[in-house]
Amino acid sequence: MRKPHRNSRQGGVSINQKRREVTGIGCSLHGAMNQAVHLDHLTLAKDGAQYVRAAAFALLPDLYEALRELPSDQAGVRIHGIEALRPILAAQGAIGAVAAEFLGQQCRPVRAILFDKTAAANWSLAWHQDRTICVKRRIDVENYGPWTTKGGMQHVAPPFELLARMVTLRVHLDDVPAENSPLLIAPGSHAAGRVPIEEYDDVVARCGIYACLAEAGDVWVYATPILHASEAASVACHRRVLQIDYSADELIGGLEWLGI
Repeated sequence: MRKPHRNSRQGGVSINQKRREVTGIGCSLHGAMNQAVHLDHLTLAKDGAQYVRAAAFALLPDLYEALRELPSDQAGVRIHGIEALRPILAAQGAIGAVAAEFLGQQCRPVRAILFDKTAAANWSLAWHQDRTICVKRRIDVENYGPWTTKGGMQHVAPPFELLARMVTLRVHLDDVPAENSPLLIAPGSHAAGRVPIEEYDDVVARCGIYACLAEAGDVWVYATPILHASEAASVACHRRVLQIDYSADELIGGLEWLGI
């Protein structure tokens, strides 16, 4: 994995910050335009998304090394058991501390996925909400279900109230300009609760669309249930994102978080 260019930032501010000021980037999905709001003005409470500039920039070499053995030909790789990641992602670690600012020191990383878009693995993703959690083993508990197995790991849909108390961090390992498939979000949709699939388009039309641009080392914090989507990248390069879900809740009925 390529190493970061440490001279590309001055005083923690990108030399490409001028690019960041362009907020009216067109998104073809549903023919909509993203909201004309500067990325630094989005807040987790109001918009369900908040940008943290360069929060992981100094850690990029460590992250590249920790993830280098993972398959490079898969769209998404579910991560468990990489010891080098645990201190970084814990609430006391450099990345986990970002989540702890919103959930408190009792939060923990409960799921991690590495996404990569390349010329060989390029895809688009329709609007959806993340509605499952990853647990150690299946135990049938009231209001938990249905169950699925993803990447050999047990997943279950919990009560929506649990998801609403979680946050999801996306740690960018590569630059994500408009042409490299930034995540598209519907700002404020996290407050709509569990949205029926047939109402996704209506909620997106009401909330608008925002393209979450990033540079390598930036972190975006999302309310886990926010409506989001992505288009296929229009450039042939990597778009690696380490996505981590965090929760401060204990599970019930004997269920346990699998963790990372």
